[in-house]
Parts: sequence; structure tokens; C-alpha cells
Amino acid sequence: MYRIRQEFDGTHVSDPEQSTRDALVKLPLSGRVQPGESVAITVGSRGIANISAITRAIVSTVRDLGGVPIIIPAMGSHGGATAEGQTAMLATLGVTPESVGAEIRSSMETVVVATTAQGIPVHFDRHAYEADHVIVAGRIKPHTMFTGDIESGLHKMMLIGLGNHTGAKIYHRAITNYSFGTIIQSVAEQVLKKCKILAGVAILENANDETALIDAVLPQDFYQREKELLQLAQEWLPRLPFPEADLLIVDRIGKNISGSGMDSNVIGRKFNDHVALPGERARCTRIFVRSLTPETNGNALGIGLAEFTTQRAISQINLEYTRINCITAGHPTAGMIPLVYPNDRAAITDALSTIGLTEPADARVIQISDTLHLAETLVSESLIKNNPLVGKQVLAGPFPMDFDEQGQLADVRG
Repeated sequence: MYRIRQEFDGTHVSDPEQSTRDALVKLPLSGRVQPGESVAITVGSRGIANISAITRAIVSTVRDLGGVPIIIPAMGSHGGATAEGQTAMLATLGVTPESVGAEIRSSMETVVVATTAQGIPVHFDRHAYEADHVIVAGRIKPHTMFTGDIESGLHKMMLIGLGNHTGAKIYHRAITNYSFGTIIQSVAEQVLKKCKILAGVAILENANDETALIDAVLPQDFYQREKELLQLAQEWLPRLPFPEADLLIVDRIGKNISGSGMDSNVIGRKFNDHVALPGERARCTRIFVRSLTPETNGNALGIGLAEFTTQRAISQINLEYTRINCITAGHPTAGMIPLVYPNDRAAITDALSTIGLTEPADARVIQISDTLHLAETLVSESLIKNNPLVGKQVLAGPFPMDFDEQGQLADVRG
């Protein structure tokens, strides 16, 4: 194996907190919030860089406007689909009343504010609906299952995030009958009409998991601006160091890494759990998942995209959290258990016996920490020999895979 470093576009925001304030101040919000009026601010379950600082800046800006900020967990069914679980998830992301300076109001209760032309009831978090205003904050990025002008971002927060468990489940069920784009536009239209959306805070990250851009958007501009920002997010998306691998080894998956545990845009399984379709960025014959992140709280959605895993990973799974999220997302296969092994060596040995006629010594193997952190990776000798190293630097190697006495592999990031 070789340790290599990829060079990605390093565009980043040096002071996310100040940049958030600056973006919001540019909007014509003065006078729209009367003294003492409540402003609900969304925070989702993703591992967004600097989310505590960004949220703190939104809170302080609301106070400057004379409003009373309230934090609303907006994460669909995550956290076990309980109010307590979602509050606890925010704490793991560094968002607490003390860290951001505002009360957290968490509830699974929703209000049905309208019905779309397709007959879909529009659910909206009760606490957010009862607030005088709502600021929708979220990261803009490609969705892990669907494509369109709008994928993951402000619209998804209005639908899935603020729809809580009930809304998220209905919208995902509706995808069986209608396109993702149709659902987004029809539901968002009703939310924007009925739910007092004051502004949006759109967050983009670069491929190094750093805050790259923060933009404040008026409700009437959500669609067009999010469409533009999605194109930029596509360009900044991290990628595997080489597009083809016989075996991809993933140190950890989790909801704080991606909605699908590991980003299907990165691993090349966006439309089919176990094979890349034409046009995808990567093609991995086999995937081996070694563990879950602590922040995912046992939610193992996405483990079903792998063929191999370890007993350690299985012992970390909260079956209830995983079941709820998979069913809500309409993606039950994402929680199916791969083949389970006592240690990493045994899993890798079997995985390499299923890649065709290629001998293990010649296998194209890539080991990554997770799909958010791809600057440094480990790659096998065959990849180094047979591919140009444009935009990549060899840091160390070659060396044998680093197993301990128990047959466990060392993490990429130590």
C-alpha cells in the first residue's frame, strides 16, 4: 500500500461565524421582525463543518433584529424519531443552548398546513409553525439517491427536515408515485406560502470538509439560488483518488458523514446498492465497511451498500434507529447486513477472492477514512503503477497492510 494525498480546490471561509452574519445583514430583513417575535432556526443532523458557529451567528443576528431565536432540530426521522434523540444528536454536533445561545425546542409533532395537487399532506414541525418566522439553514450538496435541479439543501430541509418523522415518511413514500423534483416543488410551494419562511442560510463545503461558502437567500429566491449552488457543490464534491477499485475499504460510516452513511455520489452506488451505473464517478466491485462513527448513534443506514463488514461494526448498530430511518427513507436494503467477519483480515481475504481473476497481490484496493475525508487515502501498488498521479502526492510506501495481532487493520487517519 501507498499513502497518498489528493489536492482539491481549497476555497474556504476563514471566519464562518462572521461570514454568516455578513450574509444575513445583506438581506432586507430589518423591520420584518418585530421586537419580541420568535424566529425558529433549523439545525439538521449532518456533520456540517462549523455548524455550531454558523448557528450561533444566525442566533445573534436574530437578536440584533429584535427577535427571539429558537433552535428547531430538523432531521426527519433521525435520532430514533424521538424529540430526546434529536436533541442529543444536536449535542454531538456541538449545538446546545449554551454553545449557540438559544433555546432548543424539539418535538415530533407536526401541523398539516396544506395538501399538494398530488394529494400529499404537507407536514411542518409544530414548534416551527407556531413561531413568527422561520430561518432555514442547511448544506447544499448532491442527494445520495436522486438527481435534479434541486437535491439536498434548503428545500430538503423544508420538506424532510421540518416534516419530522411523519412528513419524511410520507414524502419518501410519494417518490414511488411521483418524481423527486415534483414532490420538492409542490411541497415547498405550500411551505413557502403557509409557514412564514423569513430567509435561508445555504452552506457549501469544499472537498476537504471545510466551509467554502455561506449565502443568505430570500424565500422567493430559494429555487434559483439553490439550483446555482448545487452546480458549485458538484464541482467541490470530494472523490476517490482513482475511479475504479476492486475493493474499497471504508473505515467508518455514519449519518454525520452522509445521509446514506457513505456518500453514494463518491462510491458510485447512487442508483443501485451494489453496482455503479453509467455516468457515475466511481466503480467499486466490492465494498468493506469496518465500523460506525460514534456520532451516528448506532444508525447504520448505508451498511447495506457494502458486501462485507465486521462483528465490531455489527455490535455498534442500534437496530431500532436503523430500521426507522431505512423505512422512513423508503430504502430498506440500505440497512441489510453484509457478510460479517471476526476481524478485518478475514473480511479482506474473502473480499479479494470475489473480484474475478485478478490475484490479490494485483488488486486495486483503496482504503478511506470515510466519504467526507478523502484528502489522504491508502491505495494499493497496482493503482500507483497503472495510473498517472496527476494532482496526487505519494507520502509513504510501499508497505504491507498494517494489521495488528488480532487481525484488525489500522485506520487511515491513525
